[in-house]
Amino acid sequence: MDESRQTHGSNGRRGAAYGLLAAALFGLSAPLAKRLLGEMTPQVLAGLLYLGAGLGLSAWRALRPRTTEAPLTRADVPALAGVVLSGGVLGPLLMLVGLQRVSALAGSLLLNLEGPLTMGIAVLVFREHLGRYGVIAAGCVLLGAALLRFQPSAFGVDAWGMASIAAACLAWGIDNNLTQRLSLHDPFAIVRIKSLCAGSVNLGLGLALGGRLPHSQVLAGALLLGLFSYGASVVLDAYALRLVGAAREAAYFATAPFVGALAAILILGETLNPLDLAAMSLMALGVAALLRERHAHRHVHQEMVHEHLHVHDEHHRHAHSPGDAPGEQHSHEHRHAPLEHEHPHVPDAHHRHRH
Repeated sequence: MDESRQTHGSNGRRGAAYGLLAAALFGLSAPLAKRLLGEMTPQVLAGLLYLGAGLGLSAWRALRPRTTEAPLTRADVPALAGVVLSGGVLGPLLMLVGLQRVSALAGSLLLNLEGPLTMGIAVLVFREHLGRYGVIAAGCVLLGAALLRFQPSAFGVDAWGMASIAAACLAWGIDNNLTQRLSLHDPFAIVRIKSLCAGSVNLGLGLALGGRLPHSQVLAGALLLGLFSYGASVVLDAYALRLVGAAREAAYFATAPFVGALAAILILGETLNPLDLAAMSLMALGVAALLRERHAHRHVHQEMVHEHLHVHDEHHRHAHSPGDAPGEQHSHEHRHAPLEHEHPHVPDAHHRHRH
């Protein structure tokens, strides 16, 4: 019991740190991307952002090729294709189209919809457990986003802009849940493949439809923004998904729009009014509610065989063969024997059970 509590606490803290840092890096992208939209079409910009991420991660892997993470397999191809299509192609394109029709501040706050939509998909489709605090959190975030619709002239919001950003959030919600299913494998490999495929598709389509590459300084800026906001951010987010599950990761990532909103004020000179503050307060209350959630009960682990990076904790008590990787943190195919116990837990790959 004590070992499980310590492992859960450590995973929870690391998941929170990864998720919050990922959110901060991504939150900066909305106001900065809005400035870049004046230099190129949305699809060209989406392509450059993801190519910046893919090229940067490829360079990192070339410099540090050794990894103890489990590799992707052929069985992962369908989920990986869904990640590329939903999160790499549709999500950024829809967001950038929406940002053309709304202010950067409104767009940043509307991105809070990604959290509740990720939670909804995780709970309704993938059967993750979410308690009453999660329901309260989703309601607060949705209500905060709804307040934006009451001030279209001040915020520069129109129906198509809002619908585009909401659709982007839905695409990223699907992406988050599919990535969570892949997160036991090497996050760098997942994000690198996603970024290079999505960047190539978006840039190719953008140029084919009449878009043009910007001048060298803007081009470098777009690639650099992509490296941090779409590369480093998504890798950190994949680790958070592994450690705390998709629904709880959504709470941490819901802080991204706050960073974007503050950046819009500082970078673009946009201003807050009372409804803005009310919307942000409701969204902050929703995030705080989900962070308070604790979950522990007696549960059964079914027999399972898989491969991922692990240590020998209560969930990983198995013998090694001569060919298995040495060291305490290592990756190899291993078998989980049936186990029944009680401890605090989150819906990670080892805790997908009925309630």
